[in-house]
Amino acid sequence: MLFQTLSNINYMRFHYKTIATIFLVHVLLSTCVWAQALRIPNGTNISNTIGRTVGITAIEVKYNAPSVRGRAGQIWGTSIVPYGFQVLGFGSNMESPWRAGADESTTISFSTDVTINGEKLAAGEYGFFIAVYEDHCTLIFNKNTDGWGAYFYDKPQDILRVDTKQQKGVEPMRELLAYTFNNQTANSVELALEWENWRIPFTVGVDTKATILKDIQTQLSGAIGFDPPSLQAGAQWCLNNEVNYDQALEWINSVMLPGLGGQRTFTALNIKAGLLEKKGLTTEATQLKAESLDVATSLELHQYGRQLLAQGKVDDSFVIFEKNYTKFNGAWPTNVGMMRVYSAKKEYKKALQYAEKALKQAPDDLNRNALADAVKKLKAGQGI
Repeated sequence: MLFQTLSNINYMRFHYKTIATIFLVHVLLSTCVWAQALRIPNGTNISNTIGRTVGITAIEVKYNAPSVRGRAGQIWGTSIVPYGFQVLGFGSNMESPWRAGADESTTISFSTDVTINGEKLAAGEYGFFIAVYEDHCTLIFNKNTDGWGAYFYDKPQDILRVDTKQQKGVEPMRELLAYTFNNQTANSVELALEWENWRIPFTVGVDTKATILKDIQTQLSGAIGFDPPSLQAGAQWCLNNEVNYDQALEWINSVMLPGLGGQRTFTALNIKAGLLEKKGLTTEATQLKAESLDVATSLELHQYGRQLLAQGKVDDSFVIFEKNYTKFNGAWPTNVGMMRVYSAKKEYKKALQYAEKALKQAPDDLNRNALADAVKKLKAGQGI
């Protein structure tokens, strides 16, 4: 009995020691894991994200910005930013380019396909590196976006390499490295890395028309493909941008289907007529334009007449403004239209008659003041 009691006590001591040892090891391992995961800002390099949209293409750069810190003239072609490819050490044995920033790898993302200095690059996120040379730089877009700097750079994962020309002696000196967007157009933007007295620019090109069309097609293949205003907007965009006529006709025809409300409105009919004209089907287009004038509101006819005036089609606009005046018995804004078209024909006395009538009908101060100025000019024999 005593032997059994002592055995139980020894077993319990061994058991508690084992539990304590396992717990201690667990704590030590857990502490080790936590220490590896802990990140504390060092206050030297600043984390940044900068973005720009070209058309519908979103461009985003994530980078850490080092500072010059009194090293002006000692940045480029030194251990800070070596020329070409260098073995960086610390367990890294491959020749690596510059990380184009500090700390973690710099990354650049594009929401659609783009070109970099004219070279094609698919939509996606990329690790961004730069091989710096004395007379040029090679931009490198790599699959790995999770690296620490360039220490584990893997050349086989490069998606694109393209050269660019740096600018030297740029003033004022930039203390903190920065990426900037400049010289934006409808289809491109210049993206540049700027640090110390160097500037490394390159052009991001976007086929804006193609990317917007693709986005419209994607949207209209979903639930809003049953929404008449959305279908009409898509067809109108295609007409305005002179693309995708066949599918645009399908969209505008759907707008007029009885199942979607059968909306044979002035705007819908004119969009379809415009698309048919682009396809050379002028007879059907003419018939639809005539139908559109019959269903148009006074304001729609007025705006159409102004559109024709802006295109220099004075005689055509006269037909529209006169039809509007007759159809709506001189109601607002038909007198304004007649004033404008007679002024365009340089028949200022007739234009003045309609201007004075329109002034009495003006629905608000903005229109009233504009018409009062028009009356003064016409009385002085000046066009509006």
